[in-house]
Amino acid sequence: MKKFADSTRDFITEWSINILILLFGTTTLVQAFIVPTPSMDTTVRVGDHLLVDKLSYAPAGSFTRHFLPYTEPKRGDIIVFRYPMDIQQNYVKRVIGVPGDHIRIIDKVVYLNGKPLQEPYVQHIFPGIEPYRDNFPSAPWGPVVDRARAMLEQNVVNGELVVPAEHYFAMGDNRDNSLDSRYWGFVPRENIIGKPLVIFWSYDAPTEDWVDYNTNHFVDLVQHFFTKTRWDRTLKLVRAYPIQ
Repeated sequence: MKKFADSTRDFITEWSINILILLFGTTTLVQAFIVPTPSMDTTVRVGDHLLVDKLSYAPAGSFTRHFLPYTEPKRGDIIVFRYPMDIQQNYVKRVIGVPGDHIRIIDKVVYLNGKPLQEPYVQHIFPGIEPYRDNFPSAPWGPVVDRARAMLEQNVVNGELVVPAEHYFAMGDNRDNSLDSRYWGFVPRENIIGKPLVIFWSYDAPTEDWVDYNTNHFVDLVQHFFTKTRWDRTLKLVRAYPIQ
């Protein structure tokens, strides 16, 4: 009887430790994130389920900085962050400008510190030029919130946007269809959660299904799981692109 009790206790202890490790890992080290909008097409797509590394951008302590690979966000990194207008929402975009950078967009081409960027990851889905979206910074036009208007008033020098300390300028790769820093302002450093590592599952469903998880979504999953799963994207790594 004692042997059985010891075995049961060991079993419970082992699984308790495993569960604690799993919970710690999924809340402290990595986090699952679902891409609900097409603003980063085709780098990441609507319905991509990502594992986000929360460790790389974590503040380094006096002891852990010597053992763990903490870094600051770099130009070209893809980041997941708390949306400045509503921190309950998580967004995914690409870092275009870091503190001190000068940014300008002329006819859809991004100029960083005076030089045009080569951006092979970007797609333009609309052929026309929109005044504010494609020639930035300029007079606000479209869904520009007050926070972005303040950014323009306080951070434009000689026709270029200057990124302040502890802030980042982020844009979507689907450049013509992305509500990003042009429209709601800089990403504060403290809002950045981490960077995507891998797509662990991708399912072809519209934005509304991922936003409110309606009944039709679950029916669709049951009926079409195998045919609408994007198997070619499963375990695909999400890579940064170095911007100089």
